[in-house]
Amino acid sequence: MENKKSGLMAKFLVPSVIGIILFMIPVKYNGDWTVCVKILADIIGGALGGFLPILCVAIITVSAIMSVISLAKPKFITEHPILNDTFSTSIIWVVVRVIGAALVWLTYLGLDAEDGKTGFLHMLTEGGAGGFVLGDLLTVLVIIFAIAALLLPLLLDFGLLEFVGALLTKVMRPLFKIPGRAAVDCFTSWIGDGTLGVMLTCNQYEGGYYSAREASVIATTFSAVSITFSIVVLSQVDLMQYFGVYYLLICLIGVVCAIIVPRIPPLSLKKDTYLVEGKAMPESIPSQYKSSIQYGTDLALKRVQEHKGIGQFIENGMKNAVGMWFGVLPSVMAIGTIALALANNTPIFEILGKPFLPLLNLLQVPEALDASKTMIVGFTDMLTPSIIASADITSVMTKFIVAVVSVTQLLYLSEVGGLILGSKLPVKLWELFVIFLERTIISLIIVCPLAHLIF
Repeated sequence: MENKKSGLMAKFLVPSVIGIILFMIPVKYNGDWTVCVKILADIIGGALGGFLPILCVAIITVSAIMSVISLAKPKFITEHPILNDTFSTSIIWVVVRVIGAALVWLTYLGLDAEDGKTGFLHMLTEGGAGGFVLGDLLTVLVIIFAIAALLLPLLLDFGLLEFVGALLTKVMRPLFKIPGRAAVDCFTSWIGDGTLGVMLTCNQYEGGYYSAREASVIATTFSAVSITFSIVVLSQVDLMQYFGVYYLLICLIGVVCAIIVPRIPPLSLKKDTYLVEGKAMPESIPSQYKSSIQYGTDLALKRVQEHKGIGQFIENGMKNAVGMWFGVLPSVMAIGTIALALANNTPIFEILGKPFLPLLNLLQVPEALDASKTMIVGFTDMLTPSIIASADITSVMTKFIVAVVSVTQLLYLSEVGGLILGSKLPVKLWELFVIFLERTIISLIIVCPLAHLIF
């Protein structure tokens, strides 16, 4: 009996520790702090090089074709669990996938040449829109999705979430209204990458471990921007000397948003319904356990005992990868491209930013009019506000404010927002926009007074 328990403990600890090292321990690589999974993805991405764009084109094309075919509900799709989960979707998302396929081909083939440099096709496929999404975003995501999805079962399937959940429920539930196991999602996002956090959340929601409300809260509140990308944003406005106070502010605002936003609509209106019943952990420690550590260890060992070995590990990894490749990449291509094209070529986000002008004036932000232009454009892409700020704004304080807010807004459509919308997470586009506005207002109310003290 003791040998069996020791064996189960090893099966819990070894994969979980490997998963923590790969996904959650920051390491310095080529002068930047990152995580091992991202390094692995970068190495493989560098080796594949020029093959990645056509791979993305192929994936998005197959997704569009199979999604259209699935509307007829053929047996070869409906009777195959992975194909059914991946390609059977609503008509709206079928249209999005078809649009994604059309845009990715237009961008890849450069069919805007005859349209001139100011035409409609060029607006969609230029380097700042479709060209950026395909060349700079999808070619990174396609590798991260594959590597991370295949290795994600190390965090998910060997009891780590059960153990952490038992330890942290007393903290996470009263503070953020989410289960303790969500701490793993949060930390993975913060140290590693927001896309990894969304992948974790999707998996836990579809497995029945998170309710609709909990999954919505975690994806929109805790899929944080990585440290690496925060550095990119601050360097864009040439203020790297302020990185220490900058990142402390981001952390502070992130925690405040995580406390407030789940308690107000639309997140507070989400229901605690589950896709799979009976998987969620109880809120209190059963009386037979002396401590949360003992309870968490017992839960972890029970999870390990249910695991069916390497075959299940590979199967779960493949399911994750296929779902992200064929479900999310087309959505990012369609939504990200259109959003960036609008941001680059129309005054729509400048107009939408005008309502922020009274608040910015009230908070005594220098160059408030130029700052207001950056407020809504962050919904399309996180880097765009700092690009605008570096070109149009001279005030160091205002540049700093824009750099902070663009990161704490979090829900930009070209990546995290697009991933959420393309997944099975129960968050609609209008809800995403409202949460984005709430985060923006909270961020401004905190950062502006503190910026006056710093500068």
